[in-house]
Amino acid sequence: MHRELEDRCALVTGAGSGMGAATALLFAEQGARVLVADIDRELGEATARAVRDRGGDAVFLRTDVSVEEDVERAVATAVERWGRLDCAVNNAAVAPDAARLVDLDLSAFDRIVSVNLRAVALCLKHELRQFVRQGEGPRTIVNIGSVSSVRARVGNAAYVAAKHAVVGLTKVAALEHGAEGIRVNAVLPGGVDTPMIRASRAGRTPVDEFSLSVFGRLGTPEEVAQANLWLSSGRSSYVTGHCLAVDGGHLAQ
Repeated sequence: MHRELEDRCALVTGAGSGMGAATALLFAEQGARVLVADIDRELGEATARAVRDRGGDAVFLRTDVSVEEDVERAVATAVERWGRLDCAVNNAAVAPDAARLVDLDLSAFDRIVSVNLRAVALCLKHELRQFVRQGEGPRTIVNIGSVSSVRARVGNAAYVAAKHAVVGLTKVAALEHGAEGIRVNAVLPGGVDTPMIRASRAGRTPVDEFSLSVFGRLGTPEEVAQANLWLSSGRSSYVTGHCLAVDGGHLAQ
């Protein structure tokens, strides 16, 4: 049976849980060797082990994506282990803020921007450098944005600003490297059932926020992973600079 990412080498950040873990597992199932990058050693090791238990090839590297040296090391580790890097999913993120601008907590703002925006720029920098050095073959990047990349929410200033900027980074990277055959796209998830969502919703009913899905349910990490797979595979070979919403119809409302 044809596998979409046969013999390709992938880097997935924030791969210890949620959408990142689902993406790492699916990519491995589809033939990729996967560098599992996460700041949480226990969760990251568990994802890499799950890939290997299913017959795939994965290695974990503890990575703080807000630290440039860690990002550079993650790319270098994939190349040292497998000889190249073919695709990356920049998924690592922290939860939204929950205060109006008049009550802005600068330390919280800086942390969210550092992980949800600055880290995406750092990942793009070093992934693209490696892609340019390789100079051949399919090379793809998927940045994980959010429906907050295009729609604002009260009380989420830092998160909304960072996720809006991820769309800008995606489009700039696509324009700068399209002539080299490098494709850069974004996936914009809506309400997805992840540990981050569950933690942020603790003690609250989901109806007020997640009835926004026309399906009346949260999405699954695996559904987002399928979008990441499509944008990383040859099936999307004429797609770049695009932002694909995986949101249960939220943005259509």
